[in-house]
Parts: sequence; C-alpha cells; structure tokens
Amino acid sequence: MVELEIDGKKVEAQEGSMVMHAAEKLGTYIPHFCYHKKLSIAANCRMCLVDVEKAPKAMPACATPVTQGMIVRTKSDKAIKAQKSVMEFLLINHPLDCPICDQGGECQLQDLAVGYGGSSSRYEEEKRVVFHKDIGPLISMEEMSRCIHCTRCVRFGQEIAGQMELGMSHRGEHSEIEAFIGHTVDSELSGNMIDVCPVGALTSKPFRYQARTWELSRRKTISPHDSTGANLIAQVKDNKVLRVVPLENEAINECWIADRDRFSYESLTGEHRLTAPMIKQDNVWRTVDWQTALEYVAHGVQHIKADHGAQSIGLLASPHSTLEELYLAGKLVRALGSKNIDSRLRTRDFSEDKAQTGKALWLGRSIESLSQIQRVLVIGSNLRKDHPLLAQRIRQATRRGAQVNIFNAAQVDWAMSTKHTFLANPTHWVAGVALIAESIAKAKSISSPVSVLGETHLMNELLAHNPNALFQANHIAESMLGGEHKAVLLGNAAAHHPRASSILAISNWIAEQTQSTVGYLSEAANTVGAQLVGALPTSAGASGAHGLNAQAMIEDERVKALFLLGNEPEFDTASGAHAGAFLAKKAMVITLSPFKANMSFSDVILPIAPFTETPGTFVNAEGRAQSFHAVVKPLGETRPAWKVLRVLANMFDLQGFNYETIEEVRAQALPKDIPSMLMNTSTKDLSTVDLSACPAITTEELTVGIYGLDSLVRRSHALQHTADAQNDPMFTAYQVAAHQSAAPLKANNNAQQKVGEHV
Repeated sequence: MVELEIDGKKVEAQEGSMVMHAAEKLGTYIPHFCYHKKLSIAANCRMCLVDVEKAPKAMPACATPVTQGMIVRTKSDKAIKAQKSVMEFLLINHPLDCPICDQGGECQLQDLAVGYGGSSSRYEEEKRVVFHKDIGPLISMEEMSRCIHCTRCVRFGQEIAGQMELGMSHRGEHSEIEAFIGHTVDSELSGNMIDVCPVGALTSKPFRYQARTWELSRRKTISPHDSTGANLIAQVKDNKVLRVVPLENEAINECWIADRDRFSYESLTGEHRLTAPMIKQDNVWRTVDWQTALEYVAHGVQHIKADHGAQSIGLLASPHSTLEELYLAGKLVRALGSKNIDSRLRTRDFSEDKAQTGKALWLGRSIESLSQIQRVLVIGSNLRKDHPLLAQRIRQATRRGAQVNIFNAAQVDWAMSTKHTFLANPTHWVAGVALIAESIAKAKSISSPVSVLGETHLMNELLAHNPNALFQANHIAESMLGGEHKAVLLGNAAAHHPRASSILAISNWIAEQTQSTVGYLSEAANTVGAQLVGALPTSAGASGAHGLNAQAMIEDERVKALFLLGNEPEFDTASGAHAGAFLAKKAMVITLSPFKANMSFSDVILPIAPFTETPGTFVNAEGRAQSFHAVVKPLGETRPAWKVLRVLANMFDLQGFNYETIEEVRAQALPKDIPSMLMNTSTKDLSTVDLSACPAITTEELTVGIYGLDSLVRRSHALQHTADAQNDPMFTAYQVAAHQSAAPLKANNNAQQKVGEHV
C-alpha cells in the first residue's frame, strides 16, 4: 500500500492502482468518459485530467499510477482549465441535439458539459456526420454522430462478452465505431453496450422513442429466466414496462444483465397476452368472467376425482414460477389427495427421487466465487448461452489464468480460453465421465471406482465418436489435479440426461478426488426454490407411495385432470412435441398462464400475472432467496397465480388456504435454514453404474435455445429476431405457436362480469 494526498485528504491505495481508484476510495469524483471500473484503462477521452504536483502538465487520473507521497489536486485552476479544454474539444463535432436526444436526462456528456462546457463555441465549421449502421434488432446506431470514441463498447465486447464485435476504423475526425464487414452484434450480453455508452450513440431499439427518461418510474425486481437471479430495474410509464436495466449487485450480476433479462419485457404487453379467463365450448374459445371459469374448474376436477380418484389429478409447475406459487401449487394438489406435482419438466432420470427427499441440488458454491476459480470441469452445458452471466464470471477467471475443461457433445464457442475439450455422443456420456474418473484414479495410483477400460465394446464406441477420448480424459484429469479453487459443474444437458444420477455420482467422486466442489448450474430462476418447497412428487416428510413425475403425468392415461402452471408442455417438457397428443386425450387440462397458451389441448385458460405484475421470491443457483414486488398493476382481468390457487382451494373447500397477503404465504413456504437443504449427493454405488450406451438421445433433446427457455422470451419480438433465435431448431415451432395464440378469438355473447373480489 502507498499513501497519497488528494485535495488535502490522505488516502491509502494498492501499489500499481491508479489515481482514479484512490479518488473513488476517498469518495472524490473526477469527471470521466472512457473510464469504467469493470473495463481496462484506455485513457483516450482525457476528461479526467488532474493536477499532480511536480508534473509539468495535467495527468489523466485513470492512467496515472499512484506513488508514495503523491499530491493530487482535482479542483485546482490547472485541473479545471485542462478539463474545460477537453470538454471544448469533445463538443467540436458533437451534435448539440439534446432536446431530441434519446439519452437526454441521463447523458454523462450533457451532465458534465453543464460544469465544464462553455456558453458558446469558437468553432463555426460544419460538424461531421456519421452514417448509421444496422447491427441487429437490439441496439440502434442511428445516431453515431454523437459518439465521442470512448471505446467502452469495444472494450466491453473484448473483455466482458468475450468477442470483439465492434471496433474503431479510420483515424482522426474520420474515426468511427462499427461492426466490420456488415456483421451484426450477436452477443448474448450485447445490451450492456447501451448502458456503458456515456452519450446517446448506442441506444435500445425496442425502447427508442417510447418515453423520455424523466417520465419513467424506476422499480426493483429480479430476473425470471436463468438461475443467476440477476437484479433488475424495471422502468415504468402509464402502468407499462418500457425498459429494463441492471441493478448493480456485485455478489450476483455485478453491473451486467443478459439480453433476455433486458428485452423479454416486450412480451408483457404484446398481442399474445391473455387478459380474461377463457373456456373452450364446442371447440370454440369463449371469454368468461372469473366466477364462471373457477366454478367450471372446481366442478370438473371434483367430478374427475369422484369418478377416478384423487391420483387422477396432477399439476405441472414451471420452475420459473415464484416460490409462493410453487408452494401453494404443491399444497393444493396434496390437499386434494394427490401427490402428482412436479416442476422438473425437462428431467428424464427420476431414479434418485427417494434419496433426494428434502434436498435441493444447487451450484455448490457462491456465484461470486466463480470469478476466482482456477480449475473447472463443465459437463453437458452450452455455458455461454445457457447461463450468460455465470459464463461471464468464468471468462474473467480465465483472464487470470483459470483452466476451463469441457465435456460435451459438440464443440461450441464459449468466447473464452478453454484448456481441454472431451467430446462424446450423449448416449455415451456416463462412460465418458467415467473415463475421466479412471484417468484421475491412474494419476493418483488409487483404485478406480468404475471399470471403464475393460469394457472393450464401450471403448470402441467411444473412440469411434472421438479417437482422442483417452488422450483428452488424461489431460482433463491432469488439469483438475492441479491448482486450487476448483469446481465440477453440471449443465442443463447433464441434468436432463436419461442417466443424470449416474453422471452426478461419478462427478461427486471426481470432485472428492480433486478437492473440488460439485454442483448444478440449474436451468431456471426457481429450480432450487421448487425443490426447497417440495414442488416434487415427494417432499420432506412425505410417506408412502410417491406421486407421478412430470413425464409420467403427461403420458400416463390414469391422469385425467392436469393443471399447467406457467408452462407450455410442447416446448418446456421432456415429452416435447409429442406432449400435445397425450394432453389432448385428458378429460380436463387447466392452463394458468399470462399468455394465450396451450390452446390446442386446454379446456380452460386462467390469466395469471407475469413476474412484473406479482410479488414473489426466486431462489437462485447458489441458494440465495430474493423477494420482489410487482412493478405494475395486473393487465386487464389478470390475477397473481398465488391468489388464483388460494381461491381454487377455497372453492374445493380445502382447509389452510386463508392467506390475505403474499408475506403470509412466504412465511410458510421459505425454509428457515436453506443452507442445510442444499446438497449434491447421490446414493448410487459406483461399482454398479451401467456404463453401456443409454437409449439414443440427441443434444437437441437435452437442451433448449437461449431464446426458447420460457414463455416470456419466446414472445419477445426483438429477441426472436436475433441470430441466436433464428438459428434455434425450434424457431419455426415457436413462431407457429405464437401465431396461433395471437389469432382472433370468438368472444362470449354474454356480458362479461367483473368479479375481482373472488381473486
């Protein structure tokens, strides 16, 4: 540490850090444009010039290292004069279009020009004009004449997103920021370029011309998509979300969010929204009031229960639902006498159900610690697309020398430096992971937990797919046996694999032998929370026979009445496109959704509130519970799902559902000691693991595209026009489903009665 003085105040700073860092520590603001705490030093805007004693001229605070005894003045005549000169220089070519600028009201240049700009300009020459470029559906470059060449967007792409999609061409006054050779900006984190731009050069295409920034109310919420639990600010006008930006939380998302967190709000007021209950009569959908819809559901389910028994009732819950909704869903089904509830919609291996009673599979470490990891083995994941913000953490670790090892079905670009890659067909994943365990055992001269090399037929199959399998397994073993702060991470494809429990069991052994943590990256916003509140066919304290799992509920003819909470089985379950045919045979299918979804096989659709219109709680991959409030009022006759479930329970005449507030539900639902319930253990005896090829399965069956994850992103216009969406094999199916749900519907001839008091 060195001690220096800034504006008469002493401060200690790390040796090698810059004057800007010392000033931040002291709370002294130095004007700047190109400097950003998460990006490398560029020192090209020169706005942060300060007066350093004994220096012949003003020095840039962002690029001047601190020294012992240094004396810095940020407000001396010398510093102020230098800063004003830089401001005059920046404004030479900047179009002074503040009254019509999208960034007006939150423009860093505008703010600093008030304090450091002149009342008039000495320049009378024409300002330069930069022609706009089309770089995709998310970011607008219509006003690049405003660019001051701070290069924040360029550095963000290189250092945070991992790919240089924007760069600076030409020199002097002809310099331009552009995407070269007509390319678009396709990073899953690209929207953060809008945030880091200090002027109005890069703006949001969906938000453009929607509102002035001072007209917006800013309200905190949590991302409902992947398991990171990114903290968000929803910006609202006239009870409508018009923009979503990050809320800084260093422990979770830092100051970044993924594009699906930023742009999925478009679906909230789209033509696909359901604003009143609907019932299918004579194969025609009719709009009805809440009382009619709820009575129809209650009577129908009660008749089915009387005719076929309680076990003929089931509920599929989306893991993107709130903790409170999942808790009440499970409580409702069990109060009806059934145990058929599941939120593991894409899971195929249910063999560990009994062993995992009362446990929740989780990340195995904190999200923040991923930035400091030194060795990691990622099994069955397209990390960059499945978990963009977690991938960003690991990407930063690789910049510090971390070794990333991949076990996957295909080579994918993670936009980061990777050490070793082991490719195997999903049918041979158990054997492939076992081969890595065998290599670790040989390197440590210990007995192997599984016998791989003796399986001649298996080895031949593995080597036919990947001739370098043994070589790659040895290298991954060597990597994982070195370094510290290590993790074995199982991705979405590993979690959805038909032999997921075997993969977990072997991964546990690998982690134990390499002193690593083991954990699931987790697919959805509440995958962990759903396990904590028992949204499963069995839960802590459950006795007797288990209920049916998600796949069985869809395909088993014994289930006559099925509730679908916030999901679309054709896209969200392991049954996939076949789900519709199975569900069409059910006696009654009740969909609870914010959208006109599942219309081909549902009998009733009840409009429930999306995450912006209801309070709730999400538990992210690291087991952190984050509660949030509604940021807007429910649209039309939409109601929060927890209220709908509560009223349904009352109509079934069930006891224990007289909740008045969401806080009462949360108090019962949220476990008091979450850490004690977070475990990634397996009871499987490794000596009995079946190493033969599992039934044929493809990578496409195990994974879902980045913009097909849930009903919100599937209906976001901007996201569905990105390259990632259009390269998704399911893209056409999403478009067909969305088109059908947006078709005109026949309204009920009877006047619609508003019965808000019932819900």
